[in-house]
Amino acid sequence: MAKPRSPPVLDRELADLPTAVRWRQWMGRVEALIFASPQPVSRADLAKLVGEGANLDLLIDDIRAELVDRPYDLVAVAGGWQHRTRPAFAGVIRASELTEPPRPELTPLEATVLLAIGYFQPVTRGELSKMFGREVSRDLIAALRSDGFVGAGPRSPQTGAPYTYVTTPGFLEHFGFQTLRDLPDLEVLEDAGLLSKARLLAEDLPAVPGEREEESDTGEEAEEPFSVYGGASKD
Repeated sequence: MAKPRSPPVLDRELADLPTAVRWRQWMGRVEALIFASPQPVSRADLAKLVGEGANLDLLIDDIRAELVDRPYDLVAVAGGWQHRTRPAFAGVIRASELTEPPRPELTPLEATVLLAIGYFQPVTRGELSKMFGREVSRDLIAALRSDGFVGAGPRSPQTGAPYTYVTTPGFLEHFGFQTLRDLPDLEVLEDAGLLSKARLLAEDLPAVPGEREEESDTGEEAEEPFSVYGGASKD
């Protein structure tokens, strides 16, 4: 059996090059990896390409300065960087019909449930239902999971150990957030009547009928909780 190939040794420091040339080489490496990756590239991965003395933030700034007249940019998203088309060209991309059709827009209920999960994760379906004063269906949660916005969190310490849900890195990437700290201020959403923290935290809300049975006896296999970029809260 052939042995797996070892990755090539990369000269990160480029100490034999003049300073200006070395900087340009580092810029090229950073942009090349970001360009080649379908997912946002983390700081840790980019740091493997450049020398110890390289300042990644300054490298990114210099790359972005060169892209200022281009139809795309480097954007900080989901804990890393990614090439993204500038919003002014979104209509052109859609009209070309060369890209995959976008997901249908979230319904108002889907959007507010997703925001609630973002703010209060890990949160159970029953807690979400209490917050909205109506049942948040399993089908709605399943749709958000299918789209990669929501994943399984740890089991709740409540009686019956119902499932909890958390947002995923895909949620951050889709909405262009770098971390959960980029979520809109909760007060703004409360003023707009979209979310009610007081209602969620009220202790006298009635339980959602059937929550314990539905959530604890679903027959689903337990999943490893998602590790959310930026943590599970805005603190």
